[in-house]
Amino acid sequence: MMTQRNGGQLLVECLRALGAKHSFGVPGESYLAVLDALYDTRGALDFTLCRNEGGAAFMAAAYGKLTSSPGICFVTRGPGATNASIGVHTAMQDSAPMILFVGQVGTDMKGREAFQEIDYRAYFGSVAKWVTEIDDVDRIPEIISRAWTTAVTGRPGPVVVALPENMLTAMTQVSALTGPVIAEEAAPSHQALEATLAALSDAKRPLIMMGGGGWTTAGRTALQRFAEASDLPVLAAFRFQDQYDNHSESYVGDAGVGMTPATKQLIRDADLILAIGVRFGEMTTDGYTLLQVPDPVQKLIHVHVSDRELGKVYVPDLAIHAGSDAFAQGLADHRVSGDWGTWRSDARTSYKAAFDLPDLPGPVDMGKVTAFLRARLPADAILTNGAGNFTVWPNKFFKFGPDQRLLAPQSGAMGYGLPAAVAAKVADPTRTVVCFAGDGDFQMNCQELGTAMQAGAQPIVLILNNGIYGTIRMHQERTYPDRVSGTTLENPDFVMLAKSYGYHAERVETTADFNAAFERAMASDSGAVLELAISPEALTPRQTLSEMRDIAKGIST
Repeated sequence: MMTQRNGGQLLVECLRALGAKHSFGVPGESYLAVLDALYDTRGALDFTLCRNEGGAAFMAAAYGKLTSSPGICFVTRGPGATNASIGVHTAMQDSAPMILFVGQVGTDMKGREAFQEIDYRAYFGSVAKWVTEIDDVDRIPEIISRAWTTAVTGRPGPVVVALPENMLTAMTQVSALTGPVIAEEAAPSHQALEATLAALSDAKRPLIMMGGGGWTTAGRTALQRFAEASDLPVLAAFRFQDQYDNHSESYVGDAGVGMTPATKQLIRDADLILAIGVRFGEMTTDGYTLLQVPDPVQKLIHVHVSDRELGKVYVPDLAIHAGSDAFAQGLADHRVSGDWGTWRSDARTSYKAAFDLPDLPGPVDMGKVTAFLRARLPADAILTNGAGNFTVWPNKFFKFGPDQRLLAPQSGAMGYGLPAAVAAKVADPTRTVVCFAGDGDFQMNCQELGTAMQAGAQPIVLILNNGIYGTIRMHQERTYPDRVSGTTLENPDFVMLAKSYGYHAERVETTADFNAAFERAMASDSGAVLELAISPEALTPRQTLSEMRDIAKGIST
């Protein structure tokens, strides 16, 4: 006979059986039984104590994206859940596996608008892959298994599970799970592969676009082998450039925010696009302008693990319901040939040319800083960022090797970078993790420096301080030149703030000072925060703030 234990204990037993090793959260009285159960799992299933539920949810989303195992997050009911919703939305747009456990009022109080009560199915319904509530303690194993499976299969994504307080304290003798469901990835048919190869062979200007969640090293390697053998150009979707070796001659850049004119023209001029794992979001399509909706001019073969993505925006000539890994491995031992060598090499040349930059105005030149980091960072480094114009540096001016990773939100969420960096250090303390943050972006979740300090998971943080909300100022000057409103920041002393959290911290005043400062940051055993003095004029790599304003005012430059 199974020993009686409460629902909180059974829940934690099930998570351990599924393979969960880390969790993130902010405590709440609504799930005290779970916190009590986690007391006995330290070292096996750890709980990283966060400072805000938004930060905790970002950490779980980033952990899921990095490891392909669901990031686990625990928050309390009501305000805890609403704070955490930003991480759920980010995980959904990133196609990252995540499970958010939310405390809930007791089942005997539901429907009365009890203290902090929310209908979570209604609240999270449009931003999560599945939302449910466990009302019967004996159903914990069943529902937790389904939540885990839902998060990792098909298009990966977030699941929200509400936990009524009296369900967690109820006693049960039900057996815990013994392991996860092993789901084989959907594979393409022989006919689908043959049709793809034939279409590529007939094309004059073929282009592979890749992205989305669920890729493994084997799948990425297989795609690269096929592309290189066939001399085909490969373009990464928005913020998935770390999923393909940027040093390969087949890699020609990424389609996302700040897309180069050459990349836009590449997509327009392609006569065949083989899209693998791509969901054709707004950023990847430049506002749905590079491919005609719903029938593109380009011939389109769309491969996706979720049937709901096929035909969602564009009508493909061939829709293949298959996992990215399985499809890529199906292509790996094949080779197609055609008269497109110049097409591919010209695209590669344009990609390389985009790294040539003029000197940027201001004390610290981020073009030179990023060039140094490209050469200096280890082969398995992890870069993170939130949202803002500063993200152009890790996103457009870093060349990701096969083992380097980028954790950046497709949702464009400010404040993601620091929690993501903490999650990466929790997942693998041995790797170098560098967070790029604007001064406004950093202050969205700067309190998570305390989480990193307590967890011993301190990354290196680069604060690009230009004293403004840069992206909004850019749009403001282009639309309402010389009418600055609500975009100028008065900032704290970031160095003192970081030191109060136990970090090594410095302010870098000139480009020449950066290299040595970064070496000191790398040598620190308590993480580091480097505040970089950036001019507001250096708002984009190739156009100053004043130039934007003058163009908007019709002044010739």
